[in-house]
Amino acid sequence: MADIVRPEDRVRAFSLNYWAINLGFAVSSAGAGFVAEVSYTAGFLVEAGMTLACAVVVFLKLPESRPTRATEEEGAEASVGLGTVLRDGRFMGVVGLCFLVALIFQQAAVGLPIAMGEAGFTPADFGMVIAVNGVLIVAFQIPVTRFIEHRDARRLLAASSLLAGYGFGLTAFAGSVGILVLTVCVWTLAEIVNAPTQTGLVVRLSPLHGRGRYQGMYTMSWSVAGLIAPLMSGFVIDRFGAEWLWGLCAVIGTVAGAGYWVLMGRGAVKDDDTGLADPPSGASVSGAVAEQAA
Repeated sequence: MADIVRPEDRVRAFSLNYWAINLGFAVSSAGAGFVAEVSYTAGFLVEAGMTLACAVVVFLKLPESRPTRATEEEGAEASVGLGTVLRDGRFMGVVGLCFLVALIFQQAAVGLPIAMGEAGFTPADFGMVIAVNGVLIVAFQIPVTRFIEHRDARRLLAASSLLAGYGFGLTAFAGSVGILVLTVCVWTLAEIVNAPTQTGLVVRLSPLHGRGRYQGMYTMSWSVAGLIAPLMSGFVIDRFGAEWLWGLCAVIGTVAGAGYWVLMGRGAVKDDDTGLADPPSGASVSGAVAEQAA
């Protein structure tokens, strides 16, 4: 997507992709129980068929996305490796901030159900509360993207980090399902803003022929957060109580928001860090993205 979509359309493209993922998640979650009642085998076969259909669409409809290289630049470009990524201070700073934000969002799957269970809420209550997250993303991801796509990434990432931290932080004061739903609304707005903006920033900071390495490191920040978040939430809840976990989320969100503000405020990330100025010849995906999101 980064290679075949024009820089000015990337936030919209990533947003639409994120919207589609959540729509698919919502549909599959609703249908999984029904399919399981009929046949687990049928569920796996249907999934295999849909994956095959996706592969066919990609093969037939998507243009080659690998950027062409100038011969004299091949030696320099080929040297982009893991060490190159690790030595890129400004990018690794962003990866560290991504990790902090990911720690917060992971609590929706690990800390929140445990805390709700300890507070006397039922599994059905948790299902109702967390379903609001998917519904809001499907309903508002595209409209919100229209509002944010050409705005300052520094402000968006700082604001979304604060919203995520304090959205989860407010859970400490939630004594009913209704209040819990309101807290989900707050951090879901943060997720809607953060996801496409953060992905677009990663592309801007990646060298043209090193995007795979750079995006792999970015993705790993979420994987590591997926490992640390359960350990963190379990330790904090056991030792101090769930209220301390939500307070810690607010602190982490504040640190991440301040980090984005300082890092991008120094000019470490400039507006001209756009990587590929134009998509490869024959690419037309950006037009399709614009039409679908319009």
